[in-house]
Amino acid sequence: ESKTNLIINYLPQAMTQEDLRNLFSSIGELESCKLIRDKLTGQSLGYGFVNYVKSTDAEKAISSLNGLRMQQKTIKVSYARPSTPLIKDANLYVSGLPKSMTQEDLQRIFHPFGRIITSRILVEPSTGMSRGVGFVRFDKRPEAENAISSLNGTIPAGAKDPVTVKFANNPSQKNQQVLQSLYAAASPTRRLAAPTTGPLYHQARIFIFNPFKVYSILNTAPSAASSSCAPNYGICIFVYNLSPETDENILWQLFGPFGAVTSVKVIRDYQTQKCKGYGFVTMTNYEEAFLAVCSLNGYKLGDRVLQVSFKTATSRL
Repeated sequence: ESKTNLIINYLPQAMTQEDLRNLFSSIGELESCKLIRDKLTGQSLGYGFVNYVKSTDAEKAISSLNGLRMQQKTIKVSYARPSTPLIKDANLYVSGLPKSMTQEDLQRIFHPFGRIITSRILVEPSTGMSRGVGFVRFDKRPEAENAISSLNGTIPAGAKDPVTVKFANNPSQKNQQVLQSLYAAASPTRRLAAPTTGPLYHQARIFIFNPFKVYSILNTAPSAASSSCAPNYGICIFVYNLSPETDENILWQLFGPFGAVTSVKVIRDYQTQKCKGYGFVTMTNYEEAFLAVCSLNGYKLGDRVLQVSFKTATSRL
């Protein structure tokens, strides 16, 4: 593992490569600096890499700049890891957590089993309350396996019920389990319970939104390796049934808690400049986008029930 090469996540959308270089070169001499951009649009994907000449400068950059607040974003600075089979599939899904448990508590429970790369507890976007579900990513898969064998089915201190600890679904595998999870997340019972007339009736029955040909979450589960969701291009999410007053800030607030959002776009009427009822959100990480789709599809925003799905390759603005 290189002690000079750093990855920087959650960069503001407006930040340029020159801005990135200026920020990190203030710590020490850089050997290289690269902001990762969409190959088609040139837009920033919200992360980049800097490689220092000296390892001491890289260490100082982590201690000085990790957690820095920039333009409503909190950047994360850490050592970049080489891609090896040993570090793959080391992400754990944890459910049954007490609603009072904090991210620090979660980290404390899993810390004895190895080096934790990231951890988080999912919260309700509107209230900030815990969903009782979290994710813990270890440095290496054997560490994650050890945590599963030791913690699955145990009752944490202060809790009443046992927790479930298992490997998170690998988004690159389009298997039946993923499709079933998507189907459950789309809440078909809620659709069937919709009124028999009015907008919600049509929303409940139609799974393809013309003329944009955007398939609902029930019809498609694109993998991280698919052309429409490849990491190099970002993961684009379609949000339907927005109110006319919706602006970009609302989409940032909705999707921000799930991970790095690189861009949002509300489609507006040319004359009135009011939202036409739909928009697009681009996220950097597939797993975070997957969670956002599963959590926000069917979410009630004001008096409207949102339909949230992956944007397909056939979708058009």
